[in-house]
Amino acid sequence: MLKPRFIVLCSSWLLVAGCAEADSAQEGASAVENITQLGRNKTCADIADVPVRIEGGTFMMGQAEVYAEEGPVRETRVDTFWIDPHEVTNAQFAAFVAATEYLTVAERPVDPAAFDVPVEQIPEDMLLPGSAVFVPPERPSNRYSDWWVYMPGANWRRPYGPDGSAARGDEPVVHLAWEDMLAYASWAGGRLPTEAEWEFAATAGAAPYTEQPDDETANSWQGLFPAVNQGTDGFTGIAPVGCFKPNANNLYDMVGNVWEVTQDYFRPGHDADDQDNPRGPSENAAYDPYNPGVASRVMKGGSYLCAPNYCQRYRPASRQGRDPGLGASNVGFRLAYDQAPGA
Repeated sequence: MLKPRFIVLCSSWLLVAGCAEADSAQEGASAVENITQLGRNKTCADIADVPVRIEGGTFMMGQAEVYAEEGPVRETRVDTFWIDPHEVTNAQFAAFVAATEYLTVAERPVDPAAFDVPVEQIPEDMLLPGSAVFVPPERPSNRYSDWWVYMPGANWRRPYGPDGSAARGDEPVVHLAWEDMLAYASWAGGRLPTEAEWEFAATAGAAPYTEQPDDETANSWQGLFPAVNQGTDGFTGIAPVGCFKPNANNLYDMVGNVWEVTQDYFRPGHDADDQDNPRGPSENAAYDPYNPGVASRVMKGGSYLCAPNYCQRYRPASRQGRDPGLGASNVGFRLAYDQAPGA
């Protein structure tokens, strides 16, 4: 059974201090929702949903000078494929739900077995349907448990919780678990891209870099993470798709805004010999040091929750493991296709 990392971590705190939840979570959600309004007057492109053809080729996959799990760098070949020009939006996911009556993992009750403790020790709110929401802490902190809150009622429809505003149709859909993404992909006639496909499309022939993107290139964090985001790029939360410049492949938000999940299993580092349309490690070989015991998937590109004082994830080569059993307020996805949709 999948045991989301946030749930597992919370279970270890139950006998000590408990997890952030309930009233404090709702107050934090209101603060998040208010600060995301900064960018509402920014002009954003009206992007068509037509997938972009990425001609197959070779590129140098990975990066050696930032995080160890991104190397080794090796020449990698990728076949031709198609990929969405932007992350899957709330409007697109809503069309899927309307057609299928699908209920996401975040909208279902939590199985008490996920906690590995007696059920009487589990706070009632932790068993309610919900998801992990970023809430800025009152003071600087290096502990992610200080800014992630399990919020009952948070899901793709209400990304900031039940007291927050409804999801905007033009923003990336978030709070989805792996099985939710697969269900949408099957309905839409696509699949999640491999890590190599995603990185090849995101790199778009550009040289590796380590610098923070400028305010026109990506939705990122300006200020001291996680407490102070100055919002000089127009947003302090998720931005609608099309608000930042596309890359040379005419793809939007390949770095920043929300992390994007790929189909590959995660383990630190790449197999130097796997260079021809790599598909990543097997499930048995998967390993996520931040989530041992769970076969995490690779997510790419960083989200708006990153600043130089905390991380350097706004790059095509950036990668982390993503627990498949739980969504979060800064994680989304886009689809890839083996042939042009409708062909």
